[in-house]
Amino acid sequence: MATNTDVSPVLSVRDLRVQTCGRKPTEILKGISFDIYPGETVCLVGESGSGKSVTSLVTMDLLPKDELEVTGGSVLLNGENILTASGKRTRALRASTMAMIFQEPMTALNPVLPIGLQMDEVYCAHTKMRPAERKAAALAAFASVQLPDPERLYASYPHQLSGGQRQRVMIAMALALRPKLLIADEPTTALDVTTQKQILSLIRKLQAEQGTAVLFITHDMGVVVDIADRVCVMRRGSLEESGPVLDVLSRPQKDYTKDLLHAVPSLSPRAARRAGDRKPVLEVKGLHKRFEMRSALSKLLGRPGHNVHAVRDVQFELLRGRTLGIVGESGSGKSTVARCVLRLEDPSDGHIVVNGQDIARLRHNRELAKARMSVQMVFQDPNRSLNPRLRIVESMIEGPLNTGEARESAVARAGELLETVGLPRNSLDRFPHQFSGGQRQRIAIARALMMNPDVIVADEAVSALDVSIQAQVLELLADIQSRRNLALLFITHDLRVAAQICDEIMVMQRGQVVEYGAASDIFRTPREQYTRDLINAAPGRDWDFQRGQRFVEESS
Repeated sequence: MATNTDVSPVLSVRDLRVQTCGRKPTEILKGISFDIYPGETVCLVGESGSGKSVTSLVTMDLLPKDELEVTGGSVLLNGENILTASGKRTRALRASTMAMIFQEPMTALNPVLPIGLQMDEVYCAHTKMRPAERKAAALAAFASVQLPDPERLYASYPHQLSGGQRQRVMIAMALALRPKLLIADEPTTALDVTTQKQILSLIRKLQAEQGTAVLFITHDMGVVVDIADRVCVMRRGSLEESGPVLDVLSRPQKDYTKDLLHAVPSLSPRAARRAGDRKPVLEVKGLHKRFEMRSALSKLLGRPGHNVHAVRDVQFELLRGRTLGIVGESGSGKSTVARCVLRLEDPSDGHIVVNGQDIARLRHNRELAKARMSVQMVFQDPNRSLNPRLRIVESMIEGPLNTGEARESAVARAGELLETVGLPRNSLDRFPHQFSGGQRQRIAIARALMMNPDVIVADEAVSALDVSIQAQVLELLADIQSRRNLALLFITHDLRVAAQICDEIMVMQRGQVVEYGAASDIFRTPREQYTRDLINAAPGRDWDFQRGQRFVEESS
């Protein structure tokens, strides 16, 4: 929408400055300023640590007082300065006038309370509705965000919902009292492309109906193209440049903005690599995985549960030096296949052949431990895969020590591998919290390499990283793969990443393989409608970020 300067902004941030508390304060925000008008969406973009989320926390008066403090500026919400308002006043403003959708709904929702009760708290805190009125309002709010069967969902717990449904619940809570300002902090980062498209469309629809001003924080430039009216590019606490979204994307003024845009992977697949060794290092044949679902009452009474067929008859092969990407919506079975390949889940049926050995049949712990050395995993979140209480050296040498390698030898190799992934050897003595997200993922890759694997399984290994760090990690993986002739099984919901790193693509839906073939064929001439729907749902799919223009120009 075009900004109407005759209308007052819903949010006006002026010369906002924030610094850390303590004896040696560090400035986090360095005098940033921007406005958001009714019905307008402003996107804050930039690398991790640029100050995007701190800006949102200041606006919501959620800044951790013992860690960060505001040292200057103003934040005006409908003309009222949030920085000078009392805690009681800002609590009243939250939900009624401003609201926030957080990145991870499982950390924002209480896991031990039904969804309906959590929604009820919103109305209890800010209205004088009676219980029946509150429930009716909650059901209407759930219906407005297109959640199926609101009555059933009202009584459900967060873990009983899908990721997309949980995020819709968060949107319903945020918009329940029709706030004038909605802050969305990376609300679609962990969602697959079709769910992401639905959430973005939903936010736009509700915004149009209610005239809400939206502050959208993201590192996904495709999302910026699809949802933003204006964009503010942040770097190290400063505002590098801002303006209408198409102006910034097509004619960036700052080198930093240009670098961010050039780091966005293209949806056009890379040139196919020549196949090397034709003998597969990993073969999966007729893989099935069924889970028996039983309630606590059924278990107590000894009643049988019902089976959920998570993976059905999956088969593929992976050659040395090649990358196979597995893509599909949440719940399609991607991660279950990966966990079966690693034998973190026992397959119900089928064969998993690694270097000629069928590890699906192994049951003895010692045999499994030996087989797992050939297949290692890099998880999505290094914060959860690295023990925060252990120094990096202890996390890296744990596997080799368990297989009998001498400590001195393992420590020496750990130092070498850290240098291989671009970190100094002295990083061994530090703790995980002393590194950035991208550095922690490099450590996770080095730890996987400690076991000298033939196959690395990367499960959403770059989805939580901003575009520039993501590009560095992908380049690192490609370099290590080339030098060590590794096979890479890459699981992702980001089709841009899949197009740039994968040689073959396997598309999954509801536990089954829908389409399987060369990445160039899948992206250029998909045979199945489901695959076409996935590609069409990719955010910013019609925008060429390297050239700053649309792929298909509109006819005059």
